[in-house]
Amino acid sequence: MPQNKYQIIRYQALDKCFRNNVRRYFIDDLIEACNEAIYNFSGNSEGVKKRQLYDDIAFMQSENGYNAPVEKDKIGRKVYYFYSDINFTINNQPLTESEAQELKETLVTLNRFKGLPQFEWIESMTTRLEASFEFGEEANQIIEFDQNEFLKGKEFINELYHAVTNKTPLSIVYKSFGNQKETNLEFHPYYLKQYNNRWFVFGRNPVFENITNLALDRLIDINVLEKIFIETDIDFKEYFEDIIGVTFNEKSEPTNIILRIDKSLWPYIETKPIHGSQKIIKKTDDFTDVKLELIPNYELESLILQHGEKITVIEPRNLSDKIQDRIQQLIKKYKCAE
Repeated sequence: MPQNKYQIIRYQALDKCFRNNVRRYFIDDLIEACNEAIYNFSGNSEGVKKRQLYDDIAFMQSENGYNAPVEKDKIGRKVYYFYSDINFTINNQPLTESEAQELKETLVTLNRFKGLPQFEWIESMTTRLEASFEFGEEANQIIEFDQNEFLKGKEFINELYHAVTNKTPLSIVYKSFGNQKETNLEFHPYYLKQYNNRWFVFGRNPVFENITNLALDRLIDINVLEKIFIETDIDFKEYFEDIIGVTFNEKSEPTNIILRIDKSLWPYIETKPIHGSQKIIKKTDDFTDVKLELIPNYELESLILQHGEKITVIEPRNLSDKIQDRIQQLIKKYKCAE
């Protein structure tokens, strides 16, 4: 972490030294105190330079800083630093304009996590901070996250999160899109994942051999089940490495997929790759061919179709045929609607 990231830690360490009316702190003592504070915070042992410390002291004394009453005196040829007012501390000073702006920006980010597991404290904390510093709602007007506030199932996130953490079997009432009847199933939750603004929970239903994937917006009810939790040794970070989205056949193997990207779309695909395995294999003035190593699934098909004529599947043939078939079905529907 760069030195300027430790500014607040250095200011706090210097403030503590300057308030000490028993010991005299020379510049080398102040450097040692700052280094120790940074090491205790981060484990970083990189040394603070004298020039940096002089700049810190000057900032603390300035109107843009804390107006700190830092004085210096000599013993022989050595200079030591102290507060002329031993009751002064930077912690009793109002926020500077830059600190207030940083706090506003932090609150904007924190507000994104309201309602999510282990972040229940955010709502009360941000409310207190907004009231104390009169930030109000204006901070939320400069940034917006891609998050659906009206998405069904969000109310189950907290309960599912704690069930995963505490290895708690659940009885879940579920109603899939393809079934009008509600299903009551035993479920041992392992992992929560968000994709395309929807939440999914992955776990084990003893009825099936493979991992079961449930969409939270299809959950009806959740209750704790008094059973022994079925453990898993799956690393879910690796589990999703070979797919886009959340659905795939666990018995399938990744395959080489070659896509032809139109030149008008390429800047977007180049800066936001379709998948981490994306590699350029050919580039012309009109198109760029990329290779992906993936397990084809519905989400990949949807992503390809999303870009219309600007992406063409070159390989494998079965994926190309499937995309063509979906396009033909779409054309038929439009003809029928005429």
